[in-house]
Amino acid sequence: MEKAQQVWVAFAAPEQQFLVAVPFEAGMTALQAVEASGLQTQVSLPEPLQLGIFGAKVEAQAILQAGDRVEVYRPLTINPKDIRRNRAEKNPVGRYIKSNRLKQ
Repeated sequence: MEKAQQVWVAFAAPEQQFLVAVPFEAGMTALQAVEASGLQTQVSLPEPLQLGIFGAKVEAQAILQAGDRVEVYRPLTINPKDIRRNRAEKNPVGRYIKSNRLKQ
């Protein structure tokens, strides 16, 4: 028995994660897979859509292969450098403080 081919559409909202299987059709684009998944009816997707396949950013018109995972990316809420900077201000660790000096 032949198993039906499919592609996956993934989206992580702040409250919930979605992973939807969509039947694969030859020549299917990433945008068509997102539309066929029905995610627009469940959550509001960011505009413009930023898409990727297995973590590699692609255009919406990228042709899919059977078994691909299309990921819908949402914008960052804070710059990663600012996160590290804020963490360093809360927990300062200097180069020569008592806790990390070599014992003699």
